[in-house]
Amino acid sequence: MGHLPHVSLQSLSQIYGPLMQLKFGLDTVVVGSSAQVAELILKTHDTSFASRPALLAGKHANYNYSVLATAPYGPYWRQARKIYITELLNPKRLAEFEYMRVEERKAFLCKLYKSSSNSSMPIHLRDRLYMLTLAIMSRMLLGKRYTEEDENNVVTPKEFTEIVDELFLISGVLDIGDAIPWLSFLDLQGNVKRMKAVKKKANKFYEHVLDDHEHHARRKWVKEHGANDMVDVLLQLADDPTLEVKLERDHIKASNQDLLLAGIDTSSITIEWAMTELLKKPEVIQKATKELDTVIGRNKWVEEKDIANLPYVQAIVKEVMRLHPAATLLVPRLARKNCKLDGYDIIKNSRVIINVWAIGRDPTIWEKPDEFCPERLIGKEIDVVGHNFELLPFGVGRRMCAGYALGLKTVQSTLANLLHGFEWKLPGDMKKEDLDMEERFGLTTSKKNPLLVIPNKPRLPLHLYSL
Repeated sequence: MGHLPHVSLQSLSQIYGPLMQLKFGLDTVVVGSSAQVAELILKTHDTSFASRPALLAGKHANYNYSVLATAPYGPYWRQARKIYITELLNPKRLAEFEYMRVEERKAFLCKLYKSSSNSSMPIHLRDRLYMLTLAIMSRMLLGKRYTEEDENNVVTPKEFTEIVDELFLISGVLDIGDAIPWLSFLDLQGNVKRMKAVKKKANKFYEHVLDDHEHHARRKWVKEHGANDMVDVLLQLADDPTLEVKLERDHIKASNQDLLLAGIDTSSITIEWAMTELLKKPEVIQKATKELDTVIGRNKWVEEKDIANLPYVQAIVKEVMRLHPAATLLVPRLARKNCKLDGYDIIKNSRVIINVWAIGRDPTIWEKPDEFCPERLIGKEIDVVGHNFELLPFGVGRRMCAGYALGLKTVQSTLANLLHGFEWKLPGDMKKEDLDMEERFGLTTSKKNPLLVIPNKPRLPLHLYSL
């Protein structure tokens, strides 16, 4: 499979077709690599493929399959998804938390302005974006920013980011024990040991968060005034006797973990890919800034509500998600029963993978598929939220990413303000041709070599860059 399984699977599909059956150890693995096959699996036969394989990471790092992304199809998963959609990530709740996203984005842009005063010093953009999304998610989810030193925090910012990084890495690992279950007890790669170690650290942190939220005075205030953050909402639901499956303490911790991981890495990776593609094509930046100057003007930052009036910026984001979906292979599904798919027999318990990276580069759908060209999406009724199977960065169907609306808001508004607020240049004598597009595969697929770039010159009045 090599270091980039999505590329290897694409190469195999070009020989054996868009629907393949492979063997990973003892596991039967079905791979879909075309929009037509994706539609069959994710829409036509959605219920047949609505479960998840029981992988070691789900058991040892994700609270015994309680994280929504890895939970098997059933009553708990249905209830958890309903809570996400109706309670945690609904439009009203996201609107209530918008001021947090605005404050963190403004602080991020002001720090970039301070960096721009030394115009020869490049910044590590992914690290900056990661800390921005971490601050946003920790405030919305946990009620406070865990990216700054605070003597009342049970973990330091460095420890917090290390926990999140390790959880992300270990959740995407390919383990021999998953492919050959009778070898799992040997832990030949040491992954289970790492899973248990990081879970222990994460659990200590989540216990601190829950203890803080369960303080009598805070619960009383929340009851009278409403939830401050998503943990408050989950604790209120834990007291609801009408829930089909009682919301236990580990379920709340699993939801914290799920939302943290899903909300942080994917957004920062997508924005970094976007800036890399844009720096390779300065003419696209010029078109985007012209649109921003015309629609927004030079006297204010871009707000989330403005994105609807910025079709070119929207097209840039869609094109980036086509070329560089954060999850190049959607989280594997599991066949719940024997079924027929496009004339083929799919056996129960097969692991089912959709290669969205290959679909995004399919020459039968996209002209010059490897070229970054936002114009191809202007005036087209193609979106990224599951209505079009040629573009599926968030998946589709029952197992579609529940936080897609928040992810889109974060990526679109952050990228728009990076372009609106600064002129960008590459460090030293580096030319746009020197930018590499090498990938690093994991639960998400990031740039192998992080983007170093200089916010060279502010484009807006200087008073907008002060807190």
